[in-house]
Amino acid sequence: MTQALRTAALALTLLGSTAMAQQFETSAGSGFVMDMTTGTVLLEKNADAPLPPASMSKLMTIYMAFEAVADGRLRIDEELPVSAHAASYGGSSMFLDTTDRVTVEDLLRGVIVLSGNDASTVLAEALSPDGTETGFARMMTARAREMGMNNSTFANSSGWPDPSHRMSMRDLGILAERLIVDFPTFYPIFAEQEFLFDGRVPSNSRNRNPILGLGIGADGLKTGHTSEAGYGLVGSAKQDGRRIIFVLSGMDTPQERAEESEKIVNWAFRQFAQREVAASGVRIATADVWMGETQQIGLTVAEDLQMLVPTTNGDTLNASVSFDGPVQAPITAGQTLGELVIEFDGLPDRRVPLVADADVARGGFMPRMRTAAQVLLGKVTSRTANPAAAPADTEEAT
Repeated sequence: MTQALRTAALALTLLGSTAMAQQFETSAGSGFVMDMTTGTVLLEKNADAPLPPASMSKLMTIYMAFEAVADGRLRIDEELPVSAHAASYGGSSMFLDTTDRVTVEDLLRGVIVLSGNDASTVLAEALSPDGTETGFARMMTARAREMGMNNSTFANSSGWPDPSHRMSMRDLGILAERLIVDFPTFYPIFAEQEFLFDGRVPSNSRNRNPILGLGIGADGLKTGHTSEAGYGLVGSAKQDGRRIIFVLSGMDTPQERAEESEKIVNWAFRQFAQREVAASGVRIATADVWMGETQQIGLTVAEDLQMLVPTTNGDTLNASVSFDGPVQAPITAGQTLGELVIEFDGLPDRRVPLVADADVARGGFMPRMRTAAQVLLGKVTSRTANPAAAPADTEEAT
């Protein structure tokens, strides 16, 4: 038998408020915003459409270079040669030439801070299985698939315009999270606002990320711009222990990109707060037990449950507890028996396993006889009250 118990009143007590966040209407053509601390997606706009990512796709080159340093394929102090192909790139550049040999550390800063197309290509050729940027692009695409970035295909290492070079905003969000989580030692480079590579081009020494240094916790990641893609930014910010990741693309001017990015950071932190929804060990519901020493078992969360909730008043939150019952004994404390589903307007549903709060041994002779008698009595009562009615498989209360 499947039992579904509607428990909206319980959920309201746990949350301490009812709320609905004000939706953010971005002027960007596409966007993705996620609270990284809780994994809650706050905004999606054309998030899965494969689009030209411009220099934001350099994050994939950076990720793979970080991997190579971590596993020893590259040394941070290793000097790499600059090919004619790498030196031929225009646009954002470190202004390298074929007489240069540049350390991996300087190249990483050249890509992250200066968005150097040439620096990106030098790293790509060093890691490519055939020494070409095209070969590295194939590696990028394969690695992206392994990471769950299914709407990304790479034609080069830098985001140079190419009709087959595409990424979705969600994929860029996945990539940003992996950079932050997988490489905490390297990640602070993204917050550096200046890199004076040997002083050769002082006019090209500033990080293009417009929200660094604004006092809003911004510490990464990468801008992008081409005439086809417009202006975009993969950004991240941290305030009071919470971190958000956002990706915006398709804006018309760098000023619009800067203003929209700051607005979205403020919205994500001001409109949502992280709160405790349920504590481990506290009963949320009870389930009937079949053939056990006790007739009921408590359901609780396995660990303290925190959730991102809107901070402004609005519609009522709904929650439900579902489980297959009665539950067959024996039962072990911590055994998954059901699911808590929390619904909030403007946010995706949150589904959390519910576990038994105690052990229940299989009953002896008398408990089994009592259960059998209750089942028999229930059938007799049901048939007496309504001989034509069939036994229900689902119970629901609100």
